[in-house]
Amino acid sequence: MSKASDGAKAGIGLGSAIAVAISWSLHKSVVWATIHGVLSWVYVLYYVFTRPGGIFA
Repeated sequence: MSKASDGAKAGIGLGSAIAVAISWSLHKSVVWATIHGVLSWVYVLYYVFTRPGGIFA
């Protein structure tokens, strides 16, 4: 495997972990955490741009 491939796998895993952690802290639901984990970086970016204290704090 190439290093670029390893980096892509790590990025996908990290995005899912962050999404699940955010989702669980907000909703305390396994169903929502699973859905947000699948969406991974999409959900993380949505959270950052829509929450008070996010990227524009």
